[in-house]
Amino acid sequence: MTSAAAGARRVGIIGDGVFKVLLGVIFLVGAVWLGHLLGVPVWLLAVSGAALLVSGVIEIRYVHRRMVRTYMRLMVVYDSGWMLATLAGLLVAWRGGGAGGEVWVGYQAAAPVVLAALLVAAAPSR
Repeated sequence: MTSAAAGARRVGIIGDGVFKVLLGVIFLVGAVWLGHLLGVPVWLLAVSGAALLVSGVIEIRYVHRRMVRTYMRLMVVYDSGWMLATLAGLLVAWRGGGAGGEVWVGYQAAAPVVLAALLVAAAPSR
């Protein structure tokens, strides 16, 4: 990969981290309102917000310490899981179930922690 391509991907990685930080802040600040809207307990939104916030900070902090290839693989898996959790949550909600929001927010609580742990444990860039 050329250094220009790696640089462009690093900008995307930072953008992804910033998005997670912002979403985490929104979840934390709006936990009561969002909890009511999504039918999710406030504590789950708070946990999800904290997980997203920490994961986003780690993603940004490690951008020059880990290989871009590692980031890209982890982000593809994370985003694929996010898409599946979103579809599962929507399917549950459309069928009249009350756990659709919990499926989606629950993923937001667990997946960022796994992503952050894998980034911290990954081999440093060369």
